[in-house]
Amino acid sequence: MKPETRPLILHVIHQLATGGLENGLVNLINHLPEYRFRHAIACVEDFSDFRLRLTRSDTPVFALHRSRVGVWRLRHGLFRLCRQLQPTIVHSRNQSGLDALLPAKLAGVPHCLHGEHGWDVDDLAGQRFKPALLRRLHAPLVDRYITVSAELRDYLVNRVGIASGRVTQIVNGVDTVRYAPATHAERWQSLPAGFAVPGCVLIGTVGRLQAVKDQATLLRAFARLVGEGDTSASRARLVIVGDGPLRESLRSLAAELGVSSLTWFPGAVSNVRELLQSLDLFVLPSLAEGISNTLLEAMATGLPLLATATGGNVELVADHLSGRLFQPRDVAGLSDLLRQYLADPRLRRRHGSAAREIAVARFSLATMLANYQSVYEEFCDRRQQAAVTLASRRPNCGAGPADGG
Repeated sequence: MKPETRPLILHVIHQLATGGLENGLVNLINHLPEYRFRHAIACVEDFSDFRLRLTRSDTPVFALHRSRVGVWRLRHGLFRLCRQLQPTIVHSRNQSGLDALLPAKLAGVPHCLHGEHGWDVDDLAGQRFKPALLRRLHAPLVDRYITVSAELRDYLVNRVGIASGRVTQIVNGVDTVRYAPATHAERWQSLPAGFAVPGCVLIGTVGRLQAVKDQATLLRAFARLVGEGDTSASRARLVIVGDGPLRESLRSLAAELGVSSLTWFPGAVSNVRELLQSLDLFVLPSLAEGISNTLLEAMATGLPLLATATGGNVELVADHLSGRLFQPRDVAGLSDLLRQYLADPRLRRRHGSAAREIAVARFSLATMLANYQSVYEEFCDRRQQAAVTLASRRPNCGAGPADGG
């Protein structure tokens, strides 16, 4: 059997389940040249059926169950995994991925990259001392940082103290061929019978149902809009796609606000593309964001955008051109914006077309893949050069000229 020469990249993430970071990782593995790299995924916690989205059968996924076994057994497990797999690169992501860096170095992994993809709900602006300190303490173990947004890059440089030359920003990319505006015949095919009525306007969001995504603000703004009782508001419907710990509380909130019959919670779905194509307006009410994959997908689908003015959202949404930005938790402000778009189909079409043009021009999947491949190639080339240098320094143990006697 021919020996394997492709470098292995071990990706360390918190869990492989529905989410923007996870979706970006799957896109990366599925589309990077198969002849050039191998991949494996180590989950600090666990994985779900989301792993089935990996199209490469040679990508193993490992679950390490930190919450069950504890951090020290996790680190020991990562050490053993690195010794077993012998990756050229360990690419960790976000705070939980920091636990992989020391085990990787002790196991002899040549290069460690670390990615920052967004904020936790308990540190929305990156101001807490402990997370910054943890990143600073691990900095000597990291060869290169990768951030998805300029805000996260500035956090590492100005708050954590990482030299700017060690940080590369790579914005998430979207498949603008797969995600594209729907034909008229395709619309509403994925919706439950009777939910969408002729002339209605579908407002939607996609994301894990957790506090940082703040779908509650969208529900309250939608209820405020419907409660005003004008003609345009009566045509509004709301779709909240995703699953997570707040699903039941959000359904209860919809009932409490009196909008259950106008709101659909499909849960975690495999047909996000089709559901986006059924919408007229996309809303991202998050309290914090890196670069949102679902926002990029909505842009590529040609939807006008309403998003909070936080994190990477301000890099994606061109205010008054492809959509509007609003302040986090601003129920009244969001409700007013919903009303404007509901009443003006030409505004929706104009901003949706602009969003699609921006996605194609600036945020294509091909651009993201090329940028990641460039970074990976840089460190794989360093490994190969080091091996050549080491070989050249070894003494020649082969047969040489015989000594005279």
